Amino acid sequence: MLNLERLRTLHAFARHGSVSAAAEALHVTTSAVSQQLGKLEREAGQQLLAKNGRGVRLTDAGRLLSEHAARILSQVELAQSDLEAHRGQVAGELRMSAFPTAARGLFPAALADLRGRHPALRLRSCELEPELGVAGVARGDLDLAVVLDWYNKPMPVPDGLVKEPLLDDPAEVALPAGHPLAGRDEVDLAEFAGDEWITWGEGEFCHEWLLFTLRSKGVEPLVGHRAGETHTQLAMVAAGLGVCIAPLLGRDPVPPGVVLVPLKQQVRRHVYVLWRADADRRPSIRAAVDALRAAAARLGRPLNAR
Repeated sequence: MLNLERLRTLHAFARHGSVSAAAEALHVTTSAVSQQLGKLEREAGQQLLAKNGRGVRLTDAGRLLSEHAARILSQVELAQSDLEAHRGQVAGELRMSAFPTAARGLFPAALADLRGRHPALRLRSCELEPELGVAGVARGDLDLAVVLDWYNKPMPVPDGLVKEPLLDDPAEVALPAGHPLAGRDEVDLAEFAGDEWITWGEGEFCHEWLLFTLRSKGVEPLVGHRAGETHTQLAMVAAGLGVCIAPLLGRDPVPPGVVLVPLKQQVRRHVYVLWRADADRRPSIRAAVDALRAAAARLGRPLNAR
């Protein structure tokens, strides 16, 4: 018989590509991963790993078994989901992520509500950029992720995931108080062709969205500074270092010296929560989605109707 935990280890190795990365994902030592894979080879009666430079790679047999492992683990999760649904209890552990402003603007209220209503539910949360949250749920490292896309740039979502809208998050431009456009009722992004932008990290989804949107208006963006947190960006705006896009979610308090001006284009982020379809019947998933929707509704903004 093939051991389920050893199949899980093989699956983690196949997903992450190395023993050290699999160990980090499984929260065990590299020695433990190597031992589990060695025992699995003996159970399977075939070589699953081969040396590859300083590391190891999957053999053909290893790839074949890892594909079966993915399907077996999915079926196990589905069985656990069905059993949890049969009990009707919101219990166990729930691993969640959110991009930084959602972690600030939604998680405190939603997680406090969940803990108060369901004391048997163990909550584990972290901040992750949207694309990392999607990948974490798809791999099985997370149960839920709060992610986003923009009105003109959808976030790719892999097959096998379910998503539900939480809110539409309007964005404005944050300007230094002395900026020539600070007194306007609304502005167009094309008017900032000569301004330095304070944006997100290189390669992040929101950073790529800003470049894409400005270039679609014939503006080659001048990126002066990068910061992952909205409040760091706003502090730089207050210091006169540039301008930034400031979505409403999680941005308060706005520091003195910053003026927020609406955009003519009605720029919005669509915020939603996603999870794996094979976990859809878990009561803890439904309870978490309901708590997030309630937290979003208290912000007073309409749900994304897509």
